Amino acid sequence: MQKNIKNVSETEQELEIILSGEEFGAEYTQELEEAKRNIQIKGFRKGHAPASLIKKLAGPSIEATIAEKMAAKYFGEIAEAENIKPASRAQIIDFTFEPEELKIRLSYEIHPEFEVKDFSEYTFVQNRYVVTDEDIEREIGLILKGHGNLVSIDDAAVSTDTVIGDVFKLDDAGEPEEDQKTENHHFTLEYLPKDNPFRLALTGKKAGESVDVENEEKGSEPASHFRVVISEVKRLELPELTDELVKEISGERFESVTDFKADVRIQIEQHFTLKTDEELLESISAKLIEENPVPAPNSMIASFSKMLVENAKRQMGGSFPKAFDEEQFRVAMRPNAEKHAQWLLISQKIAEDATLSVSDEDIKAYAEKEAEKSETMNAEEILKTYLSAEFRDYITDTILKEKIYNVIKSKVTITEEEKPLPTREG
Repeated sequence: MQKNIKNVSETEQELEIILSGEEFGAEYTQELEEAKRNIQIKGFRKGHAPASLIKKLAGPSIEATIAEKMAAKYFGEIAEAENIKPASRAQIIDFTFEPEELKIRLSYEIHPEFEVKDFSEYTFVQNRYVVTDEDIEREIGLILKGHGNLVSIDDAAVSTDTVIGDVFKLDDAGEPEEDQKTENHHFTLEYLPKDNPFRLALTGKKAGESVDVENEEKGSEPASHFRVVISEVKRLELPELTDELVKEISGERFESVTDFKADVRIQIEQHFTLKTDEELLESISAKLIEENPVPAPNSMIASFSKMLVENAKRQMGGSFPKAFDEEQFRVAMRPNAEKHAQWLLISQKIAEDATLSVSDEDIKAYAEKEAEKSETMNAEEILKTYLSAEFRDYITDTILKEKIYNVIKSKVTITEEEKPLPTREG
């Protein structure tokens, strides 16, 4: 066997494999005999047609099959011997078949060769979110909303109220179009954007009043005009947080307001601890990508692009709306997908340089740590799941990522900055 490797780009190679007749002859003979047994040719009993006729009729197909088999057989051997790191499956570009020689030309993508620049002088700021009593009360208020009651009020609507009324579309003369009427429409003001014309117009209005609203259309379409005749303003009345309500809300997990508030604080702190770690990792990856603009193989970018598109679909309930341009969205996602691919290459290189690996003992320690958080499974049960064929690769990858993250954090400088919790509505 002879081989010739050609670098097409930093992420692409071509490989020419040249085989002698002795190296592929046995496989060719086997394929020819198989074809002879199975091909029915008029004028000959099945399995008795001359080999020369079989070669004439099925030769090109047999030669293609041999080329595929030989490519699959030798590519792995050559990749290992030459320390090639394929990033995609090898594809046959072309081949030439002669009785004494078979030439196969393959194309494939590779992981690029590069060195990660020294990052020990980098400095990052990690937010430390401070949870206050006001944050706890605000979160409890959001929880209580699910147990509140809407009651009619005579006061003017505020931004957290619900305004109910009939909506008329107005013609060019400013008169209601009776066939363009929506009865009993509910405007939940706090869920409308702050600059929404209906929210702006209805805030401060009472039942019995009417208000005209100009709603600008997107693009070059003229603005639409509406009139809302308000029939009712409703306000959400929150229940008092009592021990009995705490039992109901928590499914008997907590018996007192004090214990419930303590748990809410723990949940918020845990959430924002994860959030600040994610923010720090995002800052680190962005900096390392900026300093190490490694070229990413197209197959890797395509894989991440598919992942981002599928994630977007899940967020929309499993599929995009009918008018949604999925291909345009995929194009828009490509820069993000490329960064994901670059970060994967950089983190893999850091792992390689630090000779990081994941052992069964690492998985066991991870299972024990997870068992401390679980109320239903012990460490032995979790470990059994992690070591199963279905989960092992995922857990190994998770632990390796954690090790890579720890290596990076051990070398860079990280300073903390206190920040208040971001507020949210609804």
